[in-house]
Amino acid sequence: MDISIGFWLLCLFMLMISFSIPIAIAIAMSSLVIMCTILPNDVAFMTAGQKIVTGIDSFSLLAIPFFILAGNIMNRGGIATRLVEFAKLLVGRMPGSLSHVNVIANMLFGSVSGSAVAAAAAVGKTLEPELEKEGYDKAFSTSVNVASCPAGLLIPPSNSLIVFSVVSGGTSIAALFIAGYVPGILMGLSCMVVAYMIAKKKGYRTISEPKTAKEIMDITWRATPSLGLVVVVIGGIIGGIFTATEGACIAVLYAFFLSLCYRTLGMKEMRTICVETAEITGIMLFLIGASTIMSWAMAFTGLPSLISDWMLSISDNPIIIFILMNIILLIVGMFMDLTPAVLIFTPIFMPIATQLGMHPIHFAMMIIFNLCIGIATPPVGTALFVGCSVSGAKIESVIKSILPFCAVLIVTLLLITFVPEISLALPRAFGLIN
Repeated sequence: MDISIGFWLLCLFMLMISFSIPIAIAIAMSSLVIMCTILPNDVAFMTAGQKIVTGIDSFSLLAIPFFILAGNIMNRGGIATRLVEFAKLLVGRMPGSLSHVNVIANMLFGSVSGSAVAAAAAVGKTLEPELEKEGYDKAFSTSVNVASCPAGLLIPPSNSLIVFSVVSGGTSIAALFIAGYVPGILMGLSCMVVAYMIAKKKGYRTISEPKTAKEIMDITWRATPSLGLVVVVIGGIIGGIFTATEGACIAVLYAFFLSLCYRTLGMKEMRTICVETAEITGIMLFLIGASTIMSWAMAFTGLPSLISDWMLSISDNPIIIFILMNIILLIVGMFMDLTPAVLIFTPIFMPIATQLGMHPIHFAMMIIFNLCIGIATPPVGTALFVGCSVSGAKIESVIKSILPFCAVLIVTLLLITFVPEISLALPRAFGLIN
């Protein structure tokens, strides 16, 4: 098969993206056009339709709409305020404590909601009045919020890890979930290190007075039911009590029960939540189906083999190849959202990584951590725009302020890339991988 066809596939896709065509449409249309050049039209259309159906015909993917529904219920259920108060209890005595509260709350809320954007919006809205009252620079506080909110995409339950499991050919979701904890926590700690240094330099003070035992118990008690969602769902999945899909259903019931106990949601809100969940699920599943067409087209034209041969021709040193992968993914993350990037680049890079001895779980942590950085960077960083809209800070000032965070996150990315045990120690300890 003429390898140049694969090159034109990528060119056509990038051209459509440059004209602001929705990414799912761009993936499907560019793939279909290329398929029509190598197959009869009727065969091309029939094959494309079959690939969309088979691409989303996965029991594991059923977990995504349920986790989205659980996250939406939690987002509107007053969970953010309880988690922020709990975060204050943990880091309220540190210099610049509100910035550390922001990071911890993003990690907690992101893991519960499964959405970086939801975490940036909910936690940002909750903390912004206090940050302004304490005299925090808006660009700095927004940078902390934006840089730390993607941590929840690594800390399970995570839809990104479920998508990777499907596109990688069935990597264990339980192993991916347990592996995500250390990289996710490292992302949060990296942001806290930068925030600490800047807070010391600017003289931001602590905000927490010593708590009485009764106050500590009360704050912890209020936050425990929300955190219990992660314990119940992840504990059940890792313990083999239920699958990820069944765990997602339990998460919905758990979140709905909490909303009834808190009396924060009515039937009108539930209707809105269900509509939003259906919309997001439809978009995500169409994106997955469209990406299946592109994956087939790339494989048919031999593009992954071409890229593999090109990268391995540069060097046979795994260090050089992994650095090159990370550079490409960092650039891709600046222009493409996480889910489509995982869908497109996992089939290209994963065979190279495994050929060089990288475990699929380790590769998953590397690629998702890498693309999480892109969520916070221009020109397509969704968390960046949400964070700025919540705080009212100018994007130009936030971009300058967020650079130290990105630099430290890239150093952490290199640690994750070249120290496999960061990703593999926990799955091995739980007997999920050899």
